[in-house]
Amino acid sequence: MTPGVLYLLASVACSVTVAVLLKLARRYDVDVRQAITVNYAVAALLCWAVLRPDPSTLVTPQTPWAVLAALGLLLPSVFLAMAAAVRHAGIVRSDAAQRLSLFIPLLAAFVLFGEPVSSRKLAAILLAFSALACLLRRPAAAQTPADSRAAWLWPLVVWAGYGVIDILFKQVARAGTAFAGGLLLAFVLAGVLMLAYLLCRRVRWERRHLAAGVALGLANFGNILTYIRAHQSLPEHPALVFASMNMGVITLGTLVGALAFREPLTRLNLSGIALALAAIVLMAPW
Repeated sequence: MTPGVLYLLASVACSVTVAVLLKLARRYDVDVRQAITVNYAVAALLCWAVLRPDPSTLVTPQTPWAVLAALGLLLPSVFLAMAAAVRHAGIVRSDAAQRLSLFIPLLAAFVLFGEPVSSRKLAAILLAFSALACLLRRPAAAQTPADSRAAWLWPLVVWAGYGVIDILFKQVARAGTAFAGGLLLAFVLAGVLMLAYLLCRRVRWERRHLAAGVALGLANFGNILTYIRAHQSLPEHPALVFASMNMGVITLGTLVGALAFREPLTRLNLSGIALALAAIVLMAPW
């Protein structure tokens, strides 16, 4: 296999590993708030060490501080929502909802930025919304009203949250901020805000929660790094990288959730998975 394909496989594995770690957090009574805080510290250190952002570009008159502050608030908030989604709805639905969030920036491009609407992209958006509707339905048996509400609400929050985060990162890029520098600043702000929140809550810090955060940070940054490297290794095939990454996460997440964690899936849910894959194929810039 070529290096580009290996990077793609690694990126898919890292992305699903994040969901698995969040799934196991409840089993081992891990405080996800502490883990997510440490995750951002680890990710920021790795971003500085590996991507080596130019210090002179980190703070300039063009730095979009309002957008970065919004990212600093949203990143940990949506990460906590992802943890809740995995807990209540499972890995399959949560990973699929996260990947379907890529259609929110596409919709925003049409509505907010005046990009022309093509029939292919419109069909992809309709498929994505249909997929989301199918995925949010869970078997009604053995569910309390609160459980049923949480099972569709948290994946919906994940979908919307990651979509807005994608739009904000695009705004950072439009402001002229280098990707590595913007990513580092967003990680630092997210970590600082989470730390301030936990200090205000006077949480009791424990080693196992911090260790879980290190593992989460390694997987989280590993997903970002290997995805970047995949694009760099396959510069002439951006559509392949885009489609393979998103389809790979949905497929592997479905296998892991259904086989390893016995997550119940109805025929409607499986139809949603198929619709999500079809939407990604249509969305890819072939």
